Amino acid sequence: MCGPQISWRTVFVVEYLGPLLIHPLVYYGRSLIYGTSQPPSELQKITLILCVLHFLKREYETLFVHRFSAATMPARNIFKNSAHYWLFSGLNLAYWSYAPWAPTAGKSNPLVTYTGIALFAIGEMLNLYTHIVLKNLRRPGTTERGIPKGIGFNLVTCPNYFFEIVSWIGVALVSWSLSTVVFLVIAAAQMGVWGKKKERRYRKEFGDKYKRKRFAIFPGVF
Repeated sequence: MCGPQISWRTVFVVEYLGPLLIHPLVYYGRSLIYGTSQPPSELQKITLILCVLHFLKREYETLFVHRFSAATMPARNIFKNSAHYWLFSGLNLAYWSYAPWAPTAGKSNPLVTYTGIALFAIGEMLNLYTHIVLKNLRRPGTTERGIPKGIGFNLVTCPNYFFEIVSWIGVALVSWSLSTVVFLVIAAAQMGVWGKKKERRYRKEFGDKYKRKRFAIFPGVF
């Protein structure tokens, strides 16, 4: 390893801190950013709550759930790794979601909004569940892993990614913002790459003991 190093845990904390700070700053700074005295709508308030809850959960998992197989990475990479979250789920999503002209500024469709909130809640809880399953596969202080089993693991390689997508579909239904869809598509594509790599690693590492999966993250699709 060359140059200054930084822990993976620190990288994750910094990545998620971006949107965790940006969303409230844009939401409460509407008068300065958009030059409007119009108060935020109910949908914009719900969008803020969902986004903050998501990244608070991410920070909690980083500090208390995840175990990292690699201790450190080159410190310079923190900027590249953080750009995805700070720009796409931070500035991009916040600016277009809390604008006075955004779809979220209008009236809500209760059925769509409550469906989005339900999908978000289910996705977040099951995503946390899968992360706990993955944590328990690895003994503290070791890189030794087992074969994950439980809800979703019999369908796809990485149900944690699937449930993450479900939760962001929920946010998209609440916000009706194209910026949310853009972030979701980019994130899903990256998770798909990671999921394919993990499937190959499982097959190589566990051989016939591992039940092969046709789909990496989304049952019947990808």
